[in-house]
Amino acid sequence: MIKKKDIGWYILFTAPLIFIFTTVVIIPFLIGIGYSFFSWDGLPLNPKIFVGIENYVKLFSDTRFLSSAMHTTLFTFLSILMINLLGLVFAMVVTTTLKVRNAARAMLFMPYLIGGLILGYIWKFIFGDAFTTIGEHTGLTTVFFNWLLDSQFALYAMVIVATWQMAGYIMIIYITGIHSIPEDVIEAAHVDGASFWVTLFKVKFPLMMPSFTISLFMTLSNCFKIFDVNFSLTTGGPSNATEMFAMNIYNEIFQLNNYGYGQAKAIVFFIVVAAITLYQVSVTKKREVVMV
Repeated sequence: MIKKKDIGWYILFTAPLIFIFTTVVIIPFLIGIGYSFFSWDGLPLNPKIFVGIENYVKLFSDTRFLSSAMHTTLFTFLSILMINLLGLVFAMVVTTTLKVRNAARAMLFMPYLIGGLILGYIWKFIFGDAFTTIGEHTGLTTVFFNWLLDSQFALYAMVIVATWQMAGYIMIIYITGIHSIPEDVIEAAHVDGASFWVTLFKVKFPLMMPSFTISLFMTLSNCFKIFDVNFSLTTGGPSNATEMFAMNIYNEIFQLNNYGYGQAKAIVFFIVVAAITLYQVSVTKKREVVMV
């Protein structure tokens, strides 16, 4: 219960946050919904033509937008799998009696501190110049070539970069989950003769479900919304083979000057991401074990 004398302090500290969130997120979002019903190039002096739901209907016949949806879905699936798998493995390794575990945590977490744009340009050099040079000197040109110029390998290059960036961050979440498991529960499993794998899948993983919920939510939302790495690494190429949802919306608004149509794409994008993440959270929440 909040005491009456403390209400003023709560308002004092929360009002600025609510004001900023409203002006930066809520109001622009509502304005964007309004713009999605108009045909407009984004220039203030040019007229806005009301087209109703025509922009939304047009989406279902936009092959480039549908292709970006397929690219985003494939990229998100592969990235979620790799990021969470590596993050979990890293967490299990650095929570052992390894002497360099603290240094390993710092090194594995460090890539997350690098900005997405800078990260993309770094890996652009690696996949381009570095891979080409290695291929020329080793003769392994079937593996070491410029992945970013190949429509089949460019998407996998993005998966590698996203995994390298986020695995260390997800590792921290899993480390918290591992440390939250009561020691007496693990000891009881060992006393009962449970093997390493039985303890892992039947004891540890169920008790770590809150960590799985958070990690899946973070990777799912971030991978669906990825833009900075996509922009700096491939710019959607080659031949739009790596154009993600956010990149497609950016190109529609700022390259093709279809502001109203781009806003309609953004609204659909928001609905899709919100629906998928809410469903994921509801499913994983049901599997969480409550310690009594």
